[in-house]
Amino acid sequence: MKILIIEDENAAARRLEKMLGEIAPEAVVIDRLDSVETAVLWLQSNPQPDLILLDIHLADGASFEIFEHVAVTAPVIFTTAYDEYAMKAFKVTAVDYLLKPIKTADLEAAIDKYRRVFQPAPNYTPLIETMRQQEPGGNYLQRMLIRFSNSYKLVEMSDAAYFYSKDKITFVVSRSSGKRFPVDYPLDKLESLLDPTLFYRINRQFIVHVAAIKEMHSYSKSRVKIDLDPPADMDTIVSTERSSDFKRWLVGERV
Repeated sequence: MKILIIEDENAAARRLEKMLGEIAPEAVVIDRLDSVETAVLWLQSNPQPDLILLDIHLADGASFEIFEHVAVTAPVIFTTAYDEYAMKAFKVTAVDYLLKPIKTADLEAAIDKYRRVFQPAPNYTPLIETMRQQEPGGNYLQRMLIRFSNSYKLVEMSDAAYFYSKDKITFVVSRSSGKRFPVDYPLDKLESLLDPTLFYRINRQFIVHVAAIKEMHSYSKSRVKIDLDPPADMDTIVSTERSSDFKRWLVGERV
């Protein structure tokens, strides 16, 4: 039985490995990872393990983000120090859900359950939704793991100045660096993932963060022209049909 441990506390990871050696001598811990980013890279580059022990809160974010970037087909035992998550959803879609500090008897019961009821290709969709809803502000995208060239970059949505589409490719522009990065989501999908109190889709090509709006100018046909920071290399004009809602959104009204 090949087991992957994803846990950002070294002491907890070592303790899990020690307990596994006692209750499942046939188990081999093939790797220990400590972040969303390293987990995504590992799962993209290696065969799926027989079982994953996964902490819900990792060094760089919530573990449900792993499932949004890579297909996880291995069964998962979730671990956490927090008990606010919906137990029923975890019991249905995961092997088990263990609260820290994990007791040997609880881990042994979870391993026994894995041996008895494991079915291939588990459906993690309900679980991801439950985890997202339990995160502070979790209904909306908090960060995005972006692959470009041979490396990865983690972009916080608080640093996303705006998203735009050009030549059928979607880009995000960083507020802090001014650099742009290609993203996997089309604007239509992003519109549903981003916090609508912070982001607004001004036209078919742009979604902007309120903090990236530098200046605004009246434009023809009751439209609004926006100067963004960092500057965009295209005109950013709020479309006629969106101008009224845009002005309401600026002052915090629901649109």
